[in-house]
Amino acid sequence: MSIKIRKGENINLTKTEPGLQKVLVGLGWDTRKTDGKAFDLDASCFLVTPAGKCRDDRDVVYYDPGHLSHPDGSVKHHGDNRDGQGDGDDEKISVDLTKVAAGIQKLVFVVSIYDAVDRKQTFGMVNNAYIRLVNEATGVEVCKADLSEDFSVETSVCFAELYRTDAGEWKFKNVGQGYKDGLEKFVVDFGLTVE
Repeated sequence: MSIKIRKGENINLTKTEPGLQKVLVGLGWDTRKTDGKAFDLDASCFLVTPAGKCRDDRDVVYYDPGHLSHPDGSVKHHGDNRDGQGDGDDEKISVDLTKVAAGIQKLVFVVSIYDAVDRKQTFGMVNNAYIRLVNEATGVEVCKADLSEDFSVETSVCFAELYRTDAGEWKFKNVGQGYKDGLEKFVVDFGLTVE
């Protein structure tokens, strides 16, 4: 049975899913109909050290063909969904917990609106956003976080974090924090350079 986690809550995956090795992170959303340009929301995963930084730009996995997979095989993006139409997950990211480098403490899952400023789009125009975690071995949904907060000016949202404790346990936290600075905010905060 899937566990619903509220903003700020976490679930101990090591205890609830003993032996968990591979997870599928599914992200979904619906956009409001507008007369303007179409929405294009993008999911990204940042691999972050205990110092709160990415080691280099290879620690960001996102829709770009050159960045769909982490070099060590631990994280794989399943590709860009440009319109978000239909039911189910709009974008998916697979994580092999056994391959996440020892120097990585957490994986941060972010969704941003592509070209948000020029398109005059914000998360205030996005409904039914969620992130869910599925055990890839069984296909069973372990937990789901609905991001039902009313965002207004935000153009990116940190959906969740998958992190490793000092004791080596894996936990999944519903963050649900929006930002108006787009994806660039995370790039800079995690010690990388905006290209």
